[in-house]
Amino acid sequence: MKTPVFVEILSRSKEVRHRLRVDRLPIRIGRGYDNDIILDDPHIAEHHAVIEDDADNGLTIRDQGSLNGIVLTGLRRTEIALDGNMIFKLGQTNLRVRDADFEIENELAVSRFHNWEGWPPALTGIILLAFLAGLFTWMNSAEKKEATDYLVAIVIMLSIGIIWSGIWAFANRLFGKSTRLGRHIFIFGSGFAALLLWDFVANTIAYAFSFEVITRYGSHISIAIIATMIFFHLQHINPYRTRYLGLICIALSIIGSGITLVLNYNSDNKLADELFMSERLPPSLRVSVDKPVALFISDAAKLKTRVDKERTKEVNGEEEENKDKD
Repeated sequence: MKTPVFVEILSRSKEVRHRLRVDRLPIRIGRGYDNDIILDDPHIAEHHAVIEDDADNGLTIRDQGSLNGIVLTGLRRTEIALDGNMIFKLGQTNLRVRDADFEIENELAVSRFHNWEGWPPALTGIILLAFLAGLFTWMNSAEKKEATDYLVAIVIMLSIGIIWSGIWAFANRLFGKSTRLGRHIFIFGSGFAALLLWDFVANTIAYAFSFEVITRYGSHISIAIIATMIFFHLQHINPYRTRYLGLICIALSIIGSGITLVLNYNSDNKLADELFMSERLPPSLRVSVDKPVALFISDAAKLKTRVDKERTKEVNGEEEENKDKD
């Protein structure tokens, strides 16, 4: 073990809040002012613990007869051999101890584009949202649109984007020490573009090749896109916990898909988003061979037979219920 020793006070998310340097051992920790490390935690004793050099040239922390002791992985201990990565609790305070010989990880390459901050991504996102709002309005109506219709759609879309991005910018300022509003506007614009592109591609492929499954369950891809957008928002707030944030967004995507399936089943007794392919595109886009009219009529007749049977069952059931009541 090599001095100095560094006692790190961590947040609940295990990030370093304070790093205290001590040049000699032992290190006394507690609330009393005669300690080497003073922790303002009401759950810590006046003289709570002491860090000493052990026989193997390492560090050991020992409890000094406190009420709450030393907690490691949820279990109370009286003595712990420290290894530099171990996080333990005194009272409600997370601590970690490292000496000067602790080997740190290699330097990471800068992943942020620092020149892509402020107004460039914000302006790009605003232009993207305005363009997509106009395109969405044009694509979803066969009637001729007035200029005011496009203007209203653009204003609504920009308002939604600014409110959404503003909420994330506030969270970024609260937890990440900077707003990065421009980046969040760009993320929202890119996410909405991905949603619109998926809707167009899914409907086109489904119509062209008669793949109704795409439109019936396409909402789950949309949910995954939204979860991905949320991931990038969170990643800008805390870029150092990418794997953890990714798992959270995957869980959100699965939960969203599950809720969608339940709502669909409660509404139509089916898991699909729609009972039939509602989107109609130009016939020239059709690739799959159309069914003959005779086959269509035959299928319709079979469907009519099934419907009549179900209707007969319902009528018979109602008659039996009325008899039981009488």
